[in-house]
Amino acid sequence: MRALLTVRVLVTVLAVVTALLVAAPTAAGAAPDPSGVDPAAVPDAARPHLALVTELTADGCPELPPAWVVAQIQAESGWDPRLRTGAAAGLLQVSERTWVAAGGAPWPDPALTDPAAHLRVVVPWLCSTLRAAAGYLATTPKAVPVLDAMLVCHLAGCRRVTGSASGVPGPGEAGCTQACAAAVRRYLDAVHDLVGSYAPDAPPADDRNRAPAPAPAATPADPAAAPAPAWTGGPTACDRPDPVRSGGCLTGATAHGLAAAQQVFDPVLDSVGCWDEHAQNPRSDHPKGRACDLFTGPAGRFADGADLDEGWRVARWFAANADALSVRYLIWQGRYWDPSVRDDGTGWGRRYTGGGVYDTSDPTGGHYDHVHVSFAE
Repeated sequence: MRALLTVRVLVTVLAVVTALLVAAPTAAGAAPDPSGVDPAAVPDAARPHLALVTELTADGCPELPPAWVVAQIQAESGWDPRLRTGAAAGLLQVSERTWVAAGGAPWPDPALTDPAAHLRVVVPWLCSTLRAAAGYLATTPKAVPVLDAMLVCHLAGCRRVTGSASGVPGPGEAGCTQACAAAVRRYLDAVHDLVGSYAPDAPPADDRNRAPAPAPAATPADPAAAPAPAWTGGPTACDRPDPVRSGGCLTGATAHGLAAAQQVFDPVLDSVGCWDEHAQNPRSDHPKGRACDLFTGPAGRFADGADLDEGWRVARWFAANADALSVRYLIWQGRYWDPSVRDDGTGWGRRYTGGGVYDTSDPTGGHYDHVHVSFAE
């Protein structure tokens, strides 16, 4: 109480009201702060932004704990929105290339140094990196927890994860010098320590953030182990009936690819949708009968657990059989993949932007609840 009285003496009435609003969730009898972060433990500069960090993670990336974002910003910039370190700038110290890729405008961009605007651009980018790392680790298991892999990607590039034995580079691994490896280790340790102080009741990072268990190794009895039967019919019109939607039509390659996928994955496919008018996006492949959406879990929910693992299995099966099935491109977990695209170091395509049509923070708009596959013929 004496500390609160001191604050009342030293700051303006507006600041007092803000402090009380932030502290209220920890008061006796009040609901706990939904972020899981202790407002009294975080830096003063972070408190006004806890609600936004919680909103961005809860609505768009529930697997990214708010305490992790707060700790990462503290380690990056000490919550100084105008900090510049070489080519990096802002709360999360991003380069101009990353800022633009995440949806920001070319520099100078006033949003870069506006804390709320910066968070709205970069937190979804962190989530995209986190999910790409999870997808990579699901099929290439390493000792690194998923959130640590995200940190390594952010600080040193995802090739340090994919090119190192554990996912955290040692000296000489993945082009990382001794100084680079030491910097990565210091960064991880700093974020871990800060998370522990901001959210003392949170489970240890290693228990909470391990990569999804990889799918069992393929065996001859596993249909996904065998090559998919090739489509040899060439280009066709949308003249095959859509088996899952009355009145819809599919091209020959789409009908063939769907049948092949259902034969392999029928037990794990929760639902399938192919032909659709798609009034919100007439350029889509769906009304042309050239695309299908495959759900391994409920629509409208971020895939997790077995649903997420099976979704990655479906996506990678289509990628592995892209030539045989005439796959044009895939979208899954906020990532875009096609047979010719170079990935951004994550092992799975590049960040999906939504093309200005879809909300990529939404489970369906960002393709976090289904695998989209478009066929070339």
